[in-house]
Amino acid sequence: MLDIKFVREHSDEVKENIRKKFQENKLTIVDEVLKLDKINRELKIKGDELRMSRNSLSSQIGGLLREGKQEEAEEIKNRVNQINTELSSNEKLEQDYSEKIKQLMMKIPNMMHESVPIGKDDSENVEITKYGDPIVPDYEIPYHVDILENFNGIDLDSARRVAGNGFYYLIGDVARLHSAVISYARDFMINKGFIYCVPPFMIRSDVVTGVMSFEEMDAMMYKIEGEDLYLIGTSEHSMIGKFKGQILPKKELPYAMTSYSPCFRKEKGAHGIEERGIYRIHQFEKQEMIVVCEPEDSYKWCDKMWSYTVELFRSMEIPVRTLECCSGDLADLKAKSLDVEAWSPRQKKYFEVGSCSNLTDAQARRLGIRIKSESGNYYAHTLNNTVVAPPRMLIALLENNYKQDGSVTIPEVLRPYMGGLDILKPIC
Repeated sequence: MLDIKFVREHSDEVKENIRKKFQENKLTIVDEVLKLDKINRELKIKGDELRMSRNSLSSQIGGLLREGKQEEAEEIKNRVNQINTELSSNEKLEQDYSEKIKQLMMKIPNMMHESVPIGKDDSENVEITKYGDPIVPDYEIPYHVDILENFNGIDLDSARRVAGNGFYYLIGDVARLHSAVISYARDFMINKGFIYCVPPFMIRSDVVTGVMSFEEMDAMMYKIEGEDLYLIGTSEHSMIGKFKGQILPKKELPYAMTSYSPCFRKEKGAHGIEERGIYRIHQFEKQEMIVVCEPEDSYKWCDKMWSYTVELFRSMEIPVRTLECCSGDLADLKAKSLDVEAWSPRQKKYFEVGSCSNLTDAQARRLGIRIKSESGNYYAHTLNNTVVAPPRMLIALLENNYKQDGSVTIPEVLRPYMGGLDILKPIC
């Protein structure tokens, strides 16, 4: 959410930012906000004048009573009561207008960083750098579910009977490999100096609306019926929510944390849910990283964070590339976002395995996360990045380590988490 003062003083820039995001339907929101803001400021001035008048009149009552001027004192008391009634009505209007302004402000996109390329959708995202050589072997690589089934490592039929499409059972060494990836990612981030955390897996609505836009909320979140609780779509939601309403001591920043959680997503939209695959699913597990920092440090942290994901994947010898997300692919709260994509030798293309985002002070304003300093309090910047999400990581790992005989080599860094096992061999 932007600062109302910024919108007031830079409305043309705010509108141009909206145009660059191809959200022309939101241009009128800026005008509506400015109109309501003008009325609300007039109400505040009127409220101040009424309070001054009330205080001035109230100060006269005692003197008049001491002078025995009971009738004049009663007349002033009546005028004070009238002012109180008018002030109460004025304060109610102030509150109503402030809430209307807040609701509209939450629909205005965050200001994008100047480096963000302009484009309508993810097809116009810009490749930055490739890491590792994308190799296509001279033998066929099966679909990832077929590979998993050859290890007796997945049961989709039972999952469909139990929960429907978009769920799965992982079994045996494949389930162990899944956990190994999470454990390795956890230790990898701890070794980078991040504090490990396991957060709540449900959050209240005021946290949901603090960390994401209404559109994202509708497309992603599962609501717990009869409760003011939502299942998290990523641990970023509850991790950033941890700082809600807090004034953070400047000397304690930055907060760099890595968190584990299951994630639950509707995956509502055009992509749908695959019948057989585990690329886009309703439930998965993830290791995440979040940073709460000084405003001037957030873009340095952004570069650090996505580079850690690249380093993690390269430690498992998986080729990756980074993409700069274009304006039309940027969620409303994000000022800048970079995707990390892993190489798929079966598809002969890259696919997304992580996303790093700098939200500047957009989430902090919604959630009231401020930094305390001697010169006054100000809003923090928040960032998040995927360390690893094993369903997609498993696809990348399986395909890039698949051998012609149907076996899969386990990357060396994962072997300590697999009891020393160095290869998965097909059962059938």
